[in-house]
Amino acid sequence: MSLEALPIAQVGQAILKQPAQPVKMFDDGLNQFVEQLLTTMLKANGIGIAAPQVFDPRAIMIIASKANPRYPDAPDMQPIVMINPKLLSHNNITDKQYEGCLSVPGVRGLVPRYTEIEFEYQDLKGQIHRQSWQGFLARIFQHELDHLLGKTWLDRVESNQDIIAESVLVQQMANSHPKTSEN
Repeated sequence: MSLEALPIAQVGQAILKQPAQPVKMFDDGLNQFVEQLLTTMLKANGIGIAAPQVFDPRAIMIIASKANPRYPDAPDMQPIVMINPKLLSHNNITDKQYEGCLSVPGVRGLVPRYTEIEFEYQDLKGQIHRQSWQGFLARIFQHELDHLLGKTWLDRVESNQDIIAESVLVQQMANSHPKTSEN
């Protein structure tokens, strides 16, 4: 049985500006929703998604970094469902990299993020996990956590000069990576 993708909220819709609500019920309904959320992310070539992006106010996010047409250099990992995630600590070093978002289609922005973080979350059974990430995975976590705080990357970009059309960025990246016989 193939699950249907859920509609994705677009920038400007109220749900994206509201803080998410903590999950209290860890039941079959939660499992079914998470399956639909994962399906939606994968069908949209996302590497992460948060429940508010599909009009659900709960504090749920999935991170599933994988090379795809939107992020060709993303590291591969199994999807991790994070319920009620919390950022516990971070280093004081930030790095500006381009980010995109399923809720902000067609544009990317240079967004400063901490390069190393420690966080905790609950799994589908309510068990608490604690992890430390750095680099690209730390960036994805912070991006998705922003959705649970009622923010998008547009709230973090430092200047309008740091915003670019996705098609222009893809072209610039293609021009800066010479083709080899291995590509």
